[in-house]
Amino acid sequence: MKIAKNISVQRILQQLKADLIGKDSYRGVTLTYAWLANQFGHISLGFIPTFLVYYFLNIEAFKAALYVAAFWFLFELYNFLGPLLSKKESNSDVVFMPKKSKYIFKPKWFNVAFDTFTDVCFFSAGSFLFAFCIYKFNNNIIIIVLAILAIYLLFATRYWYITKMYQFYARFPFQFRLSQWDFSINPSDKLKVENFLAIKNSGNHLLIFGSLSAGKTSLGVGMLNELSIKNNSCLYVSAIKMFSYFFKDEDDMLEAYEIWNWKTANFLMIDDINPSEPIQNALISPTKLVSFIDTLKPENKYNRALLKNKNIIWVLGSKQFLAEKNKDEWKEMLLNIGVEEQKISVINL
Repeated sequence: MKIAKNISVQRILQQLKADLIGKDSYRGVTLTYAWLANQFGHISLGFIPTFLVYYFLNIEAFKAALYVAAFWFLFELYNFLGPLLSKKESNSDVVFMPKKSKYIFKPKWFNVAFDTFTDVCFFSAGSFLFAFCIYKFNNNIIIIVLAILAIYLLFATRYWYITKMYQFYARFPFQFRLSQWDFSINPSDKLKVENFLAIKNSGNHLLIFGSLSAGKTSLGVGMLNELSIKNNSCLYVSAIKMFSYFFKDEDDMLEAYEIWNWKTANFLMIDDINPSEPIQNALISPTKLVSFIDTLKPENKYNRALLKNKNIIWVLGSKQFLAEKNKDEWKEMLLNIGVEEQKISVINL
């Protein structure tokens, strides 16, 4: 099966149809549907306040649209610049996050700025849409403003809708950005995380060891989410489910709800391969895992080749009861299936 490179136009239209037609509470809410609903909410938060200012304050519709658009611009600007410029901790969980020195992994400020500016444009579109309803085609400035906003929002909507598809089909257990991760990590391990996120080739493997509540899963999910936002095909899977996937046929087809699976995704995260405290014994050894990879047959080269050439985050148990020897055994397992030693990194949390 080929590695998934991009989401096709046909698949995007299929997703859009599923989000807009026949949506009900039994199907659940996708990230793409939530994003679309959020933007309609932003338009409403521009349209309705402009109507209220126009009607109750008896202000000209064009000026009312300007005032409301300016309000949302200043509000979002404060929200965006707050974490960047504040030298003290914010007492609010609503307006902006604590001071920047608390970030272990810095937020992707350009990405945040793009998102914030897109929100402002949706607010403004709602404001000027109300003004257009009042003036209709009798105000050229409003028509020009709406045309400029429409052109930008078409571009932004395409980007964000596709990005939400990449995030949704990664099957994360929860939504989490790497900048939200606030556990302890030493500088050398932090560098390994950053290097993994920056890789351009394939076949890189990151082993994450740590005790219970050390932040192993959230670190892996945060990393995988950053890669999804860059429009890489990613997949989160629990170890138990992954063990069963090894036994599927080589030419098994994608399910109707899938765009990619573990075989075709660019990046893979396998979670909870071994438990942490209070369980004191490793339930899955490297040897046992290899037997699953080989589907209990000698040298199943198909599964080995897939794993060898894929970028994978392996989440393992506590370093407290996994002795150095055992940690080396996990690395030896990767070497055994053909991974190059220089493409293996180990993190201890």
